[in-house]
Amino acid sequence: MKQKNISSIYYDKTRKKYVVSYSIKNNETGEKKRTRRSFNTKEEAEDFLKELEYKKGDKIFIENNGIPLCELMKFIVERKLKTNHVGAHQYGKTLKIIDRIEKAGIGKKDISEITSEEIQDYFNSLTNYSNHYMEKFTEQFSKAFSYAHNKGYIKINPMADTYRPKSAKPDKILRALELEEQETLTDYLKSKTIEEEPYKNAFLIQLYAGLRIGEVLALQYKDIDLDKRLIHINKTIARDENERIILKDTTKTSAGIREVPIQDIILDELKEQKEISKKHFDNQLFLSNNRSYADPKNVNKILKRIMFNICKTTDITTHCLRHTYGTRCIESGIAPVVVQRLMGHKDIAVTLNTYTSVLNRFKEEEIEKLNNYYQNKNLSKKNNSKEER
Repeated sequence: MKQKNISSIYYDKTRKKYVVSYSIKNNETGEKKRTRRSFNTKEEAEDFLKELEYKKGDKIFIENNGIPLCELMKFIVERKLKTNHVGAHQYGKTLKIIDRIEKAGIGKKDISEITSEEIQDYFNSLTNYSNHYMEKFTEQFSKAFSYAHNKGYIKINPMADTYRPKSAKPDKILRALELEEQETLTDYLKSKTIEEEPYKNAFLIQLYAGLRIGEVLALQYKDIDLDKRLIHINKTIARDENERIILKDTTKTSAGIREVPIQDIILDELKEQKEISKKHFDNQLFLSNNRSYADPKNVNKILKRIMFNICKTTDITTHCLRHTYGTRCIESGIAPVVVQRLMGHKDIAVTLNTYTSVLNRFKEEEIEKLNNYYQNKNLSKKNNSKEER
């Protein structure tokens, strides 16, 4: 007679199924309860039993009598937080995504019971979200099931048969300011005092140095080297898991740590702002009205108000100012790899994808250089002579 706490496989002749019999613990009473699961083949039953034995050594399994999908998702993101692979703010945002998955029901199910069809149905229900947001949801599924598969908790990764559908919402287009708009904004900002527009120089730094708004608001007196004409970027303003504004002692990515040349057009403004920072705590260049760290969201609202008043536009954000700098770099002929360094992009592919439209716009001009080269080398004439013969 088999002991009740030992897992086993037997064939049920009546149902013509292979049955795995195993015990699970009741979290409330602490007592073990016998349960069964049926399979069409002996191989499927053996695979399940093997997965079960792997999972029994996992803390999540012990605490939940199985491994619910969202519990595994939380475990993965918490491990990333502890190893500094994600920051506190990103951790908080990820937990909100996981919470929504859990509320949908699928997140409470054991990973071994979730099919690719269930996952696909859930993905299909997300089409009212933006493509960017849908990517965040599917990313959590991919990480969880990849982890489970690598650990041997599941034999087949159900994500292999799923597809992320396209959003029903059009993607937001990040645009650069037209030259006329840039000139209008620059003239306006330069005509105002700090008292009238406290963040005027923050916007000019974005326009003519390409910093992210969080990077601008994190700048301190020591970061502005007027002798070498360089801005040192090595930190950013961010939010923690409780949505509080903090100064993060690193940039968005490791590539964000960089030096950007100071253009002549903003040299006087940086001298002005650097002098003002001597009176601020930690010599911050920019502070909020209550003398604490400036909130990027509030600064963005101020820019939108300015752009509406002077250009009657409603689609310009602080990120558009950074994008304008990158666009002008490409238009002026600066090599994409240099633009990558200036913008702090982690990968050259990000730069190329971001400025595809700009690069395409100048493609014909660049091809004309090749035509001129051939003509200067008389290659075109030689080729035409052969065709005539």
